[in-house]
Amino acid sequence: MIRDNSEERFPLVDEEGRVIGSATRGECHNGSRWLHPVVHLHVFNSRGEVYLQKRPEWKDIQPGKWDTSVGGHIDYGETPEQALTREVREELGITDFTPERIGMYVFDSRRESELVYVNRTVYDGPVMPSAEELDGGRFWTIDEIRTAMGKNILTPNFESEFQRFFL
Repeated sequence: MIRDNSEERFPLVDEEGRVIGSATRGECHNGSRWLHPVVHLHVFNSRGEVYLQKRPEWKDIQPGKWDTSVGGHIDYGETPEQALTREVREELGITDFTPERIGMYVFDSRRESELVYVNRTVYDGPVMPSAEELDGGRFWTIDEIRTAMGKNILTPNFESEFQRFFL
């Protein structure tokens, strides 16, 4: 079974995104709530639908739920832009897209604290979700997303972020 690498190193940051240290994935996700940066990309098509990925059951956070099109940790020594390009290629096989940064915020849960760089793009090309990293994905209408909210179908992180930036 695939598992997240608990020894992978992440940067620790302040609320402006300045690197102030490093820690392992395990340390960042063990309830320490050390602030570490992540990138999110919301992929819209020209019809206004949003691509959501399905998280695999083996993930250590929110297994089996529908989530942001692309989401991933920024590796130590990597810029948010480099991380976004890498994650979009790894998760959805997309290499030709133009991201627009629309915000940044701190997401807190009982388990972790993330500095989220929120981006969006409009993309109508092929999407090839990673068989290793995802349990597939599909485009959702805004109405489908609204209907699914609060029903334990979507990740709480996606719900709060989507409401904050897109609804």
